[in-house]
Amino acid sequence: MSEIPETASGVVWQSSPPGSIYDYIKVASFSIGPDGLVDQWSRRAVEQFGIAAEEVRGKDPVAVFIPSELRTRGHRKIAEILDGKEWTGLVPFRLPGERGAHGLAEVYVMPSETENGERAALCIVVDVRALRRIETDLAASQAIFGQSPFGFLLFGPDLTVLRANERFATVFGGSAEDHRGRTVYDYLSRPEAERMNAALQRVLETGESVTELQIVGSAPGTSDRRHWSVNLYRVHSGSGRPVGVAGLGIDVTRRHIAAREAASARRNLALLNEASARIGNSLDLETTARELLDVAVPGFCDLASVDLYLGLLTGDEAPPGRWGPARPESYGGSAELRRVAFASTVSETLLGAAAAGTPAGPQVGAVHHYPFSSACANALRTARVRLIPGEDGSLVQSTLAVPMVAHDTVVGLAQFSRAKGSEPFGERDRALAVELAARAAVCIDNARLYRREHERALILQRSLLPPGDPEAAGLDIACRYLPGNTATEVGGDWFDVIELPGHRTALVVGDVMGRGLRAAVAMGELRTAVRTLALLDLEPAEVLSALDEIARGLGTPSGAQQASRVAHKSRGPELSEVYLATCVYAVYDPVTRRCTFANAGHLPPVLVEPGEEALMLDVPPGMPLGVGGEPFEEVQVELPEGALLALYTDGLVESRDHPLDEGLGAFRRALTEPGRPVPEPRAPDGPADAPNGGTPSDSDGGSRSRSLEDVCDHVLATLDTRHGEDDIALLMARIQGLASEAVGDWRLPREPRSVGRARELARAQLGAWELDPLVDTVELLVSELVTNALRYGEGEIRLRLLRDRTLVCEVWDAGLVQPRRRRARDTDEGGRGLQLVGLLSAAWGSRRTPRGKTVWFELALPDGDSTAEPSVEQLLSMF
Repeated sequence: MSEIPETASGVVWQSSPPGSIYDYIKVASFSIGPDGLVDQWSRRAVEQFGIAAEEVRGKDPVAVFIPSELRTRGHRKIAEILDGKEWTGLVPFRLPGERGAHGLAEVYVMPSETENGERAALCIVVDVRALRRIETDLAASQAIFGQSPFGFLLFGPDLTVLRANERFATVFGGSAEDHRGRTVYDYLSRPEAERMNAALQRVLETGESVTELQIVGSAPGTSDRRHWSVNLYRVHSGSGRPVGVAGLGIDVTRRHIAAREAASARRNLALLNEASARIGNSLDLETTARELLDVAVPGFCDLASVDLYLGLLTGDEAPPGRWGPARPESYGGSAELRRVAFASTVSETLLGAAAAGTPAGPQVGAVHHYPFSSACANALRTARVRLIPGEDGSLVQSTLAVPMVAHDTVVGLAQFSRAKGSEPFGERDRALAVELAARAAVCIDNARLYRREHERALILQRSLLPPGDPEAAGLDIACRYLPGNTATEVGGDWFDVIELPGHRTALVVGDVMGRGLRAAVAMGELRTAVRTLALLDLEPAEVLSALDEIARGLGTPSGAQQASRVAHKSRGPELSEVYLATCVYAVYDPVTRRCTFANAGHLPPVLVEPGEEALMLDVPPGMPLGVGGEPFEEVQVELPEGALLALYTDGLVESRDHPLDEGLGAFRRALTEPGRPVPEPRAPDGPADAPNGGTPSDSDGGSRSRSLEDVCDHVLATLDTRHGEDDIALLMARIQGLASEAVGDWRLPREPRSVGRARELARAQLGAWELDPLVDTVELLVSELVTNALRYGEGEIRLRLLRDRTLVCEVWDAGLVQPRRRRARDTDEGGRGLQLVGLLSAAWGSRRTPRGKTVWFELALPDGDSTAEPSVEQLLSMF
């Protein structure tokens, strides 16, 4: 029975159509008469056992069906049944048409009576194999239907839900039973439900499956748009009769989003490629802004505009990040901007209806500013993108206000808008807008950076050269620097004047091969390294050796410098891969008027003695810095009083129009021409307090100093330097050694009484120099240094006092161990001498000498910046 139709007269029973459950179960029946023989045999028994009624009627069922070894037990059961006992059990039987094959039947035997009152039996037989097959099929069906990770529905012929699985119920709420009897209109919007219903009807009628039907909807209680891919197929009974439509739904929302993002990414990539080709072809600001809009409209948005800061357009300078909005009270909002470009795909009539605050606001060329609380001003102030929703009545759906940032500087604002009906801006669109604006901003900012290059380069060059007019003890100095690149005023030449302990002076001139900022930066590193090495008071050759190592490491990561040097030595010098530089390093001692030179591939110094022609000093040139492999030699020259020493770079004497020898000859002639002022020798009895230890100023108020400046000007004006081809550095020094009255020099025996003798000598010398305020301090510090020399040094002790702009005291001995300042413990009896020296002196230190070491300290003269007396706390800190 499949259906029970209702009529006006009640319920009418109808026969079950083919394909009922009994077709699957395979139920058969037969009856056994009072004699124990088969008297009725149903047609289903014929089908199930394969034996016709004529062949079995009137025969013993045990003999017909049961194997011989079980027949005794079978007859016993038949007798019990005929005695009125019900029986249910499994009975094996022989399968028809299969040799030796046996089946298993579940038999239900019910006692009955004939019309004469005799006992008989009715037997119902079910094929156990069919039952187990149905059980397996049901279990498999339940596993597929109930445990499927996808939504599964079974629609009946009337397209109502007959069954839903748990996965479907999880998405749409309730239990699986709650969805019985519902239709697709209960889950989807009407347009989507009609599409789905039409597909179900078509599948039910034609039997043709539908695959990947795309349905859009949302789960109950949410507004999220979901995308499902639905597969539909018709379901049949065992006899082939259609009983409904099965639907398998898969949530493909992520796949849909990924596909949409992939399409958006491809579009954005195409726009970026176009932007790379079209933006930045000109350094003109307005042209670059128009190029940006040509790319963005209509490929990315419907309307767009570019505003640039007015200060940027007028050439005003501002530090990075300071182009943004000024204080609210200045302009009532952002700093002033000018609209430089606008583009739109919307007609002018509709564009006039656009709300304020969208790209359609100011006209091109207009100067304006945004209110302080507006989203555009906030975007400029924070350098972050802002999404501005469209106002009611405006054709604009939304606008992206994108600050144009280049090198941490906000140069303007780009706005991209989409009209209503267009796809809303997403995260990828925001990223693309930022990228487009950034590319245009870099091109726009290049013009500003180009304008500032000259000034920055000039500041850099000036910072790498000695400030003001260099001063040194026993030397009158003048210098000149002319950069070869007049556009940037930056080059690789440098010079320096470095004060060393003992009133000595280091003179340095160098030249980094190459031009531009790269050479200037390398020059700055080498100059800094020279100053650092000079403070260590190394010999000139040692300084150049250390500089050579540094030059070979320039441009190489610090961790790889050693490996770079090893590789450099193994494969030979590759000049294109290293920084090369030439350098002359000289140390002048005003007491002895001796100057020690070391040369690294540089042009030799030139010396002009009073009344003599200029000559080039024979200083071995050595290899340039950065080549390595060769030691540097030192040459010591005694310079006469009043001599002129010139250090220079090749830009002064070398040119494309004449050979180097010709330029060197012209330089020497310019230094010895009769027209230049000739330096006067020192007067033998000049007072000791003359400036720089030299003679008093001339009657014209310092013509000697001015004359050295005149020499520099005369040399540059006389030589055909072809300025602009190379950098020029010129350092000139007139020798003015310390007078003998400014030097006190004594040798002391290595015995304890030398400490007292040193104090006496220092006191007497300070009295002769009229430096009585320094006597107590000098006596104390001299005593400490001489005591240390006796305790830790070796050989004869030498004490020297030097007076120039400051007072220097030096204690020499033959020991090689350098003194080291340490903090003494409370229980230590000594160890505080150097702490005292450091506390009371303006500076102190030690240096190696050819025969030992020198420990020195320096004090300011009383008429200068006197050293402050140490406080009680400072003195107690030593204990």
